[in-house]
Amino acid sequence: MPFPDLRQKRLLLALGALSTVSAGGLSGCYYGDSCDDERICISPPKSLCDGHPATAPALDMCGVFVSELLGDDNNPGTKRAPVKTLQHAVGLAAHGRGDSEVPTRRVYACGDTFKETITLPSGVDLWGGRLCDVGELSYGWSVVGPNEFTTIAPPGGTPLRVIEGKDATSTSTIFGVRVIAADASAMDHKSSIAMILSQGAKANVVSSEIVAGNGKVGEPGEDAPRERATDGVEGNDGASACTADAAVGALPVVTVCDDGTESTSGYGGEGGLDVGGDGAPGQPEPAENPQSFGGAGRGAGSEICSAGSDGAHGASGGRAGGAVGAGYLTFDGWIGVRGEDGKRGAVGQGGGGGGGSKSRGPMVACPVARPQSGAAGGSGGSGGCGGKGGSGGGYGGASIAIVALEDSELELTATKIIAGNGGKGGVGGTGQPGGYGRWGQHGGRGFTGTDMWGACPGGRGGDGGRGGDAGGGLGGAAVGIAYVVPNLAIRPGTTIDIGKSGEGGDAGNARPGDEAGSGGTGPSGPLYRFGAANEPPR
Repeated sequence: MPFPDLRQKRLLLALGALSTVSAGGLSGCYYGDSCDDERICISPPKSLCDGHPATAPALDMCGVFVSELLGDDNNPGTKRAPVKTLQHAVGLAAHGRGDSEVPTRRVYACGDTFKETITLPSGVDLWGGRLCDVGELSYGWSVVGPNEFTTIAPPGGTPLRVIEGKDATSTSTIFGVRVIAADASAMDHKSSIAMILSQGAKANVVSSEIVAGNGKVGEPGEDAPRERATDGVEGNDGASACTADAAVGALPVVTVCDDGTESTSGYGGEGGLDVGGDGAPGQPEPAENPQSFGGAGRGAGSEICSAGSDGAHGASGGRAGGAVGAGYLTFDGWIGVRGEDGKRGAVGQGGGGGGGSKSRGPMVACPVARPQSGAAGGSGGSGGCGGKGGSGGGYGGASIAIVALEDSELELTATKIIAGNGGKGGVGGTGQPGGYGRWGQHGGRGFTGTDMWGACPGGRGGDGGRGGDAGGGLGGAAVGIAYVVPNLAIRPGTTIDIGKSGEGGDAGNARPGDEAGSGGTGPSGPLYRFGAANEPPR
């Protein structure tokens, strides 16, 4: 009958077509033997490179082999000729060994210690912990899993960084790897961060350990200069009586500070015939001045003149606030918060000018042959400059096992996450003493040998205010997984252990137990969400 023959031909044609399929396995459909002419389909088996890292065979076609002890970066990275460095192996796995070879997208790493920092594109797997027997390079496994972790432990820098791959959907599997960050080894030279997932990176971490070291104490804020700020200038003497027809009061003096502020004394009152002129007040006058600091002296009339009053001292810069907030995450890790800088002390007010005197009285006058004006008042001294403030204390170094930035994805299975201790925040810098105000000078004298009144002196300039002491820096974070957006899955067998976050730094010049101006304690927790760098501080 023709039907069986036709079915047999169809079957042979189908099997012939299947024979052209690659080594990945047979697939396709053929017609069965029944008269219903139904098709039988064969699903393709998984690739030999697929499977769990603990059971899938380690083949040259599946990955690049690396052995720190036995490898050479001039080798092609095969099982019998491994490369020596992890980063070179990652490059071969991502781009191919050459000769148009398709990238394997996987690295098989021996259970050695690699003292280098690694950048891993998403989609390239890192299967570590392989048993590499000398002379055999078996890359086998023990029954219970990795024989010994592949350890990534550079002396400086962040040991492992996962970046977004060419295919935005690809994920890296990291298996059998111990990542150890040295103390204070991050880019800021005081934090310790073991692993960073950059924006868009994706990683599954399985049967591994991610360990951060301790953070370092934050740097102290810079102290302002110990020598005093610029002092004021002494006033000028007033002219004596009977020395000029118009005895102009003594000219004022000015202190010009390096921040552009000025202190100006009051000029002396003019000498007159029947009445003396009033002096001028010193500047800058306080906003509230009930005690009349830097006030002008009165000129002589029916009573003798009065002296200018001393200028007000400049206000101290006080104590600045300590660092507050949690800091934020960046491509290089965690950035904390410095303490506030101390404010500059205010400039001292200039002294008021002394009142002028007069030359005529019931029994007194200048000799007819001499000029007739009375004595002029002396000008006040100018105030001292305010001291500079100290600089805020730096933040303490963080200890963070994993930093996961925006749009990254992280899955953890049977993995230990360990963070150490955050560093104490830095102490704030101390402020600079303000400059001294200088004396006002004498008023002019009455005419010699008579009872003519002399003029009055100017007031002393006020001292500049002491520069403010700066606040202490934020303590360093102690966080297992620090993230911005929670694209995070924690599977069974994963543990997170953390140390203590750093205490805030003390303010400048703070005594034991004085917490004013101290920085805040650093953020802490197995998981901690930070705001993005462009978000307002919390």
